[in-house]
Amino acid sequence: MFADSSVVVLLTLGAYLVGSLSFAVIVSRLMGLDDPRTYGSQNPGATNVLRSGNKQAAVATLLFDALKGYFPVLLVKLYGPTFGLDDRAVALVAISAFIGHLWPVFFAFKGGKGVATAAGILFGVEPLLGAAVMGTWLIVAFFFRYSSLAALAASLFAPAYYLFGNQIAWQTSDAELLAVAVMSALLLMRHKDNIARLVSGQETKIGAKKDAS
Repeated sequence: MFADSSVVVLLTLGAYLVGSLSFAVIVSRLMGLDDPRTYGSQNPGATNVLRSGNKQAAVATLLFDALKGYFPVLLVKLYGPTFGLDDRAVALVAISAFIGHLWPVFFAFKGGKGVATAAGILFGVEPLLGAAVMGTWLIVAFFFRYSSLAALAASLFAPAYYLFGNQIAWQTSDAELLAVAVMSALLLMRHKDNIARLVSGQETKIGAKKDAS
């Protein structure tokens, strides 16, 4: 059992609430742009914000969505042991922040697909793990120009990268592995429509502008 279960409850709830901040919507409102849920893929994420033609808004969305996953996990990693918290608390906070992004309480439980937030979480768990997964995303995105395909590839490789890291860089844990695997499964689930469009050749490439309508 955890040394202080009340601390774990507070951290888990806090991570969910932070994850519930949909920065695609927040940044768009602050910059006077259309709500990203009304155009393109209607997904409140950086890739869809980019379809507005405003690269600064897309970068800001990407950064803040990643940071809201990174900082909760990093804080537990750094200061959790002081309260008797171990890798299980890290895993709970990671999943909570991710679920917050997917089903945000502040936005009627209609969130994004979680790619940037998952990346931030993975960097918080292990920087090299985050770098490996992000590298996979960048390589696939560069050659194929599909954000969704890059996300699918990164999701599939993430658990394997985590396990492989035990051989070269970090000590793995069952709790963190489970968190990574759950996030990967949820990412694949959230991309089911993208998978169908990829198969049919109708998926939108990175940088395509929003529909005129």
